[in-house]
Amino acid sequence: MIHHTSKLPNVGTTIFTVMSQLAAKENAINLSQGFPNFPSDPILIEMVQQALRENYNQYAPMPGAVILREAIAEKMEYLYQKTYNPATEIVVTAGATQAIFTIVSAFVRPEDEVIIFTPAYDCYAPAVEAHGGKVVPIQLQGKAFSVDWDEVRSKISSKTKLMIINTPHNPSGTVLSKADMLELSSILEDTNIILLSDEVYEHIIFDGEQHQSAALFPKLAERAFITASFGKTFHNTGWKMGYCVAPKELMDEFKKVHQFNVFSVNHPMQIGIGKYLKNPAHYLQLPAFFQEKRDFFLHAIKDSRFTWTPSQGTYFQVLSYDNITNELDTEFAKRLTRENKIASIPLSVFNTNKEDHKLLRFCFAKTEETLEKAATILNKI
Repeated sequence: MIHHTSKLPNVGTTIFTVMSQLAAKENAINLSQGFPNFPSDPILIEMVQQALRENYNQYAPMPGAVILREAIAEKMEYLYQKTYNPATEIVVTAGATQAIFTIVSAFVRPEDEVIIFTPAYDCYAPAVEAHGGKVVPIQLQGKAFSVDWDEVRSKISSKTKLMIINTPHNPSGTVLSKADMLELSSILEDTNIILLSDEVYEHIIFDGEQHQSAALFPKLAERAFITASFGKTFHNTGWKMGYCVAPKELMDEFKKVHQFNVFSVNHPMQIGIGKYLKNPAHYLQLPAFFQEKRDFFLHAIKDSRFTWTPSQGTYFQVLSYDNITNELDTEFAKRLTRENKIASIPLSVFNTNKEDHKLLRFCFAKTEETLEKAATILNKI
């Protein structure tokens, strides 16, 4: 027998895998894991197929295909009036998760502290812990998931290397406001802390609001990595295609790790997406597209015993079941899957100390047929 000490002793099967496997076993409607059940745009598919036919089938340049990096730079300039040099400040990655892991790997040393806000997407803490860093969690407040900025100030120390934010926020569906981002900018201004801004749902924001990217705030942008996801944006999560942007001095360190991690990612997809991005309508239409799905879902469950605040962004809706049962959210989510044949994600698993507010997360990136079937079930509970 080989004996070893695990670097991640507390990491097991993720809740996403647990609930999706249970949904499959019980033949339940799966609104747990965040992936659409409708196809990608045929125009994008054809552009990728064309790239295959044109023999873009060997390694792409290490930071990404030029056409895609230039398209990303144009998008950042168009949306956020922020200029990123496609040659030195943009890297295409194998999804946003790889970008996040690579950022942590490039900068976090043993005993460095990394501030994360919980409930947090489940890749953040393990990436920090795998590199010997210490996670410093800050719990978002109540069912509104607001930030206590005084607590943020109190948690910063001489050991704080990195802070990770996520807006629009998974799993809560909330967004950071302009006032929040200005407060964050003020807090970080005289520090040496790197900001990792996870903005994978940047194009899925509702009710006429503007996404408050870190790129919009000069004092944040100068210290920030911004990560994004084409999988989330264009309904093709299985492609695992994303990117990150950052000032050259930070990106130089990122590339040192990236080149030995994946080196480069899927070439024909990069070419196809690069061409697709040239038409801004392909991402500007997404807020209305997903808001229609959110509103359809909420209208369909208006007579249920669940309560909610409409999602501000992402394609997730959090529902409170206070009026139904006092069960732990993990137990209620499993019971709904087994007995009612609908799968969701319990939020406590992402919270500091597994804090349970009786909330479940449902994915509404589904066809209307699927959402209607789901609503019929929820209305009977």
